Amino acid sequence: MVDQSRRRFTALMLGGVVAGMGGAAYAAVPAYRLFCQVTGFGGTTQRAHAVPAVASDRVITVQFDANTDPALPWRFRPKEREVSLRVGEEGLAFYEAKNLSDGPVMGQAGFNVSPAKAGRYFNKIQCFCFNEQVLAAGQHANMPVTFFVDPEMLNDPNMDDVTTITLSYTFFRQEMTEEEIRKFQLSHAGSETKTNDVN
Repeated sequence: MVDQSRRRFTALMLGGVVAGMGGAAYAAVPAYRLFCQVTGFGGTTQRAHAVPAVASDRVITVQFDANTDPALPWRFRPKEREVSLRVGEEGLAFYEAKNLSDGPVMGQAGFNVSPAKAGRYFNKIQCFCFNEQVLAAGQHANMPVTFFVDPEMLNDPNMDDVTTITLSYTFFRQEMTEEEIRKFQLSHAGSETKTNDVN
């Protein structure tokens, strides 16, 4: 009788440990994402609603990099390779993408900046990377990103050596359901234009 009670207790304890580990693993992804956004860890950029009221005299060069996962049949590249702007000044850059396939394709852009320590000071106001993008067969899109470098970086001695920040995007394919494809095709039926701006 004692052995049976011990077995039940042990089984309950093990079940609780497994459930706890599962819950911790489930919570780890959003917690890690939040940690990266707050700290800029790994070059994770920040999101802002407006530029600072005042820009400094220090100038930073922002370079633009574009990559495409082999599973995504798109051509994706920056329209210009770099811009120079003052810290705290609003910048606007465009990337362009073209669907090279014969059907609609959905993509989602991942991003970071280098050096990684600049991530906590690089702020995006608007970006195509905030949402999934769908391009019809042969469709070309201009994709803007509005950004600024936070003047708070001027108070960080660790940033004194940074004169160039590289903003890098990689587009990955996202699977579309048959229903999503059908709705997309209906919404684009009869459209003559192959070029559009994506926010």
